[in-house]
Amino acid sequence: MKILIAFIAASLLLFSGSAAASHRHHHRKPHIVKASYRDPHGFHSPAYPRLASFAALIYDEKSSEDLYAKHTDAVVPIASITKLMTAMVTLDAKLPMDEVLRIDEEDVDMLRHSASRLPVGTKLTRGEMLRLALMSSENRAAAALGHNFPGGISAFVKKMNEKAAALGMDHTHFVDSSGLHSENVSTAADLVKMVEAAYKYEAIRKDTTTSTHEVVLPRSERVLQYNNSNALVKYKAKNDWHIGLSKTGYINEAGHCLVMHSTIAAKPVIIVLLNSWGSQTRIGDANRIRKWLETRAHSRKNFS
Repeated sequence: MKILIAFIAASLLLFSGSAAASHRHHHRKPHIVKASYRDPHGFHSPAYPRLASFAALIYDEKSSEDLYAKHTDAVVPIASITKLMTAMVTLDAKLPMDEVLRIDEEDVDMLRHSASRLPVGTKLTRGEMLRLALMSSENRAAAALGHNFPGGISAFVKKMNEKAAALGMDHTHFVDSSGLHSENVSTAADLVKMVEAAYKYEAIRKDTTTSTHEVVLPRSERVLQYNNSNALVKYKAKNDWHIGLSKTGYINEAGHCLVMHSTIAAKPVIIVLLNSWGSQTRIGDANRIRKWLETRAHSRKNFS
């Protein structure tokens, strides 16, 4: 009997230990792959920056080389980075920018119940809707652009995916024009292609780098001041950044995201930062990247 009791006790102990191990395994933090740093020219450069964003890519547009890569092929939600594709599809259709669009009930976010300063019934031109969607990430404006497309939102989303395929964004998929759905997914490598394409549109360059913009609501004549969702653009005079394109994004599943086309140390670069947990982490990472590139350029100059 004593032997039987001892056997049962040992079995229970082994089972509980295995269950605990299984529980720990299930809830362990994801393994973070060390970022890679490649210097094809062989210069002795400062160590690569330590970035907090889950996925990050620094792309040298002139040499077509990745200067820094971290989780660049991970397929993840991209939130309002989606709006860059929304803008390209809108502009490609050559729809009149002075056409007045109306914010309707279908433009209201019923998925996340995100706030908007544009009440139902607001009428603004397509150009104004586009600017608010890009600079301030206004979700109702982005929804209105999709709903007022010939054929409606389904035709618009189809065009978004066709455009992604044409750009070689093989791991990207869109389901809405605002980025509120977590099914809008891409990779850092794909987003470099999207930013590079979007940078060719003058309207996108202008709208994404506008610091502030005032909108007069026609019915109430109330004046709304919108600010750029990227603090580096909003305070660009203070920060002395040379930013040619910018877009932020955030939903719970995506974390805080940022893409930029910028000139740093006389070099045109595309920066992609995805899934930064803190609201200021993506800005901190961008500043660390800028410092690294400037130090790297200075090191090369002295080396030569």
